[in-house]
Parts: sequence; structure tokens; C-alpha cells
Amino acid sequence: MAAVGLQVLDAETAQAVETVCDAIVPGSARVRPSVYVDALLAGMDERARAATIAEFVSLAGADLAEHAHTPEFLHVRALAIEAFYGDFVAPGVDATGAWDEIDFNSPIARRLAKDWSYLGIG
Repeated sequence: MAAVGLQVLDAETAQAVETVCDAIVPGSARVRPSVYVDALLAGMDERARAATIAEFVSLAGADLAEHAHTPEFLHVRALAIEAFYGDFVAPGVDATGAWDEIDFNSPIARRLAKDWSYLGIG
């Protein structure tokens, strides 16, 4: 995976984020949740950013079931779920978002034009 368009993560750490997100939300790697997480990391203070990156890296090679009730896992799980079920799809990625997959298509949802520019994602 190329680190194209990432503000904080290098390619190796972005892959760790993808691995963890896909383990928590199977199939989510197709929308490149690392781009979403990277944008959130860019807005964090240095301490929170370092802690969040360390959480992803430590969980990337771990048995997630063994960590399921730890604060680190719960934080990472929340980010993984938000990245996918918020219907994020990284720019340039040819994939459908979660809303299509779960058939979330109420009249109001169909009218939404998702704009991730507030996160610095164009």
C-alpha cells in the first residue's frame, strides 16, 4: 500500500491500521480506512496521536480476542467502525461504502453529499 495522501502515517503504519480495521470490520480495508484514521490523527495533539498509533501497531499482530476489553482495543474499534460505517471511501478508491453494503438508503441518506474536506481529505 502506498502512503499517498497520508499526513501522519507512513506506509508500514498505514498497513497496520488497515489490518486492524479489517480484522474488526471485515471487508473495510477496501475503502482504505487508514486515510480516515490518518486525517483524525493529524488533528490530534502529539500525545494522543502517538498513543493511538501505538494502539494500532500493537494490535496489528495480536490476537484481538485477548485484548477485546482493553481501553486500547475499544478506542481502535471505535475508530475502525467510524471509518467504515460513516460511509467513508478514500478519494481515488473504486469501492462502494458501507451504506450500500448494509442497504442504508432512506430518502434523507440518499440525498447526503458526503464531504470529508473538514478532515483535510479531498
